Formats: sequence, structure tokens, C-alpha cells
Amino acid sequence: MQVAKIGDVELAFDSFGKEYDEALLLISGAGTQMIRWTDTFCELLVARGFRVIRFDNRDAGYSTHLVDRPTPTLADLRAALMTGKQPEVPYSLLDMANDAVALLDSLSIERSHIVGRSMGGVIAQVITSEHSQRVLSLTSIMSSSGNPTLPQAAPDVMAMMSCAAPSPAVDLEGFLAHSVAFASRIAGTGYTFDEAAHRALVLEEVRRSYDPDGFRRHIAAVGTGGDRRSRLQTINVPTLVVHGTDDPLVLPACGEDTASSIPGAKLLLVDGMGHDIPPTFYDVLIDAIERTAHSGSRDAEKAKPDGQHRSS
Repeated sequence: MQVAKIGDVELAFDSFGKEYDEALLLISGAGTQMIRWTDTFCELLVARGFRVIRFDNRDAGYSTHLVDRPTPTLADLRAALMTGKQPEVPYSLLDMANDAVALLDSLSIERSHIVGRSMGGVIAQVITSEHSQRVLSLTSIMSSSGNPTLPQAAPDVMAMMSCAAPSPAVDLEGFLAHSVAFASRIAGTGYTFDEAAHRALVLEEVRRSYDPDGFRRHIAAVGTGGDRRSRLQTINVPTLVVHGTDDPLVLPACGEDTASSIPGAKLLLVDGMGHDIPPTFYDVLIDAIERTAHSGSRDAEKAKPDGQHRSS
């Protein structure tokens, strides 16, 4: 693990593969850490010829936790948004997108393929719409466009996500049971949910950092991100939108709307995938990411003046 200082924020990150290969930046979801992009997933991408970078978002893992910032509750956010008010939030999705771009700067990476999951997919969308010159291709996985008319998560899923988990310092087994119950609920039907693997992953996240307020600050950024469709329409790099047909948290209609909002975007609906990326689907996702990335690389080469070499 390495650390990059980005203004007042330090971002923890890992880099896999050769530094001279094309960069592929992986962005994690709300309240989760970079290790959700497993070593195996990263190494499989390296085998396809990429330099893979994963990092902890601010307020996650070993990156800076902004404990001095306000932490609105979900109830506060809902109440403010329902009355048309803009709630006070600690930072925005654009701030998180700018963190990622600054990380690329610190690594002297001019352009990168961007891949994000859940909240990370939203951040990837913002990076691509706001910093298009830095992006070779975009892959948005199990995310949404921010369209307020889209269907919401199943009520029981929202209730489980909103319910505070026991503190692992006080009741580790209760905490793990809460996490397993939620993860198995949002898993798909195309595979057997691996409880042991999930418990091991969550225990590793707890060992690295446990900060439920950080998750709430992430949710505040997502919840006030607004409707991005007009910005998505400006995206002009090869784009892949991936969504599981069984996703009960961010419904497939959200992925469909994202794809229809981005000119030329390709939509991949993965039968039996829920709101997670288990090993069962590694190959199909990595194949699709690679195809999209190669399209982006070809487009970038065509756009360069004659004689100029690739330097991503």
C-alpha cells in the first residue's frame, strides 16, 4: 500500500502491474474499501495488459477520515430533499472525483481507463463528464444516472441499509451477522453466496478501519448529487454500463437509464448478478472492460497528431 497526499486529504492506494502499461483506475462504493476490488480481480486485469490502481476513497479504509465535517443522517437528508432544501453536506461527488484525478496527477498518469462500482460508478461518471481529457474509457457498474423518477430500492433493502449495525468492538458476531444478512439480501441468484468469504472480507475491512460516519458522509454526497443526465450526455469516450438483473439496491432500470443518457454507451445486463461482483462474474466483466478499454485506446491514438506516441 502507498499513500498520496492530495491537499488536506491522504489517499491510500495500491498499484498492480507495469508502470508503462495503460492505467486503469478502480473506484469503490459507499462505505466500502479498495479491497472490495480483490487482488484476484486486479491481477486478472493486469494479465490483460493494464496497470491497475485501486484506492480508498476519502472517509474509507486507510485514507483520510474527515471526522470534523458534519455527518447528516439519512432521515435528515430525506427531510431536506423532500422540502426542496439543500442539506449541508461535508463534500460533494465532484470533490471525490477531483480526489481521483489528483491521484492520477500524483502518479504522472495523463489519461486512464476509469471503472467504478455503485457510488464509485457515479464518481467515475463525474470524472468523465468533468475531466474528459483525462479519461480513455468509462465503465460504470451497478450505478445510476441520478434521474429522480427511477424506481427506488426494495423497502426491506432500504430498511436494512438504514439500520445501524452493532459496533464490532462491542459485538463482533452481531456486526458480522448484520453484514452477512445485508450482503446475502443484495446478492444475485446466479451463484451461491459465499458467507465465509464475505465474513473474511468484512473482518479485513474492520481491521483496516471502521467508520460508520464515513459511510454516512458518502451517502450524503450521493444523495445530494442530483440528476446527472445532462452531464452524461456530454460524455464522448467509449462507455460500458454494467448492471445485474437481480440488483435490489440499485435496480436494473437505473443502469438502463445511465446507458441511454450517454451517447453510444453499451449496456451489459448480467443475468443473475446482484449488487456485488462475485468471482462467478469476473471473466464476463473483465472481458467487457477490456473491449471497452481497447476502443478507448484506439480512439485516443486516432486523435493524436502524427508521430506523437502514447503516454498514458
